[in-house]
Amino acid sequence: MISSRFSLPVVLILALALVPTIIHNYMGLMIDDGLLLTRINSRLGAFASEPTSRKDQWVKDIFDSDDWFERSYRNQEGVQIRLFAARSYDHKRLYHHPELALSYGQNLKDDGIASIQLGQEKIPVHILRRTSGKGVSAYALYYDGTFIENPIAHQVLDSLNLLVSGRKQLTIFYLSEQNAGGAEDFAGSPAAAVLVDAIRGFLSQ
Repeated sequence: MISSRFSLPVVLILALALVPTIIHNYMGLMIDDGLLLTRINSRLGAFASEPTSRKDQWVKDIFDSDDWFERSYRNQEGVQIRLFAARSYDHKRLYHHPELALSYGQNLKDDGIASIQLGQEKIPVHILRRTSGKGVSAYALYYDGTFIENPIAHQVLDSLNLLVSGRKQLTIFYLSEQNAGGAEDFAGSPAAAVLVDAIRGFLSQ
């Protein structure tokens, strides 16, 4: 039996506990920032592109994304870079080992985080290199005005925010260059230039 003097605090606590349930289960609140990946130019700097054969349903099944593209960018020197970009409200699908789906069958090792410059901002880029031979993959994560270096910490903080607010999309920019050298400085590579131009085009909307 609960004393009547505790009734009001108990009611208030239960009401607060219902807030995230109402927001996400009943209202399904999602916040759209109006940005679209498909508005990124098909030509980035010296690189022209063409779409790959990636299918909508595959991206929906793997990443739960409706706003995405995958293009193969190539310059006049024959350097070819594949760029995949997607947005999803299901953050874990994007940040949890995206290479398993996007670089399927390749033996990649974590090569740390590189920093690339976009204006006054430094963007953390996760680098993956082939365990043997040439080839590099890399990805950057963007969420609500911020580029994310530690996606696990981001998920924890975002879970707290979701207690009182709607869901926002996470964006991934994932690229791969098959002929990149194993010791190449990513920040000065053609792949980094394509990534910077793609992000700039996305944020300029």
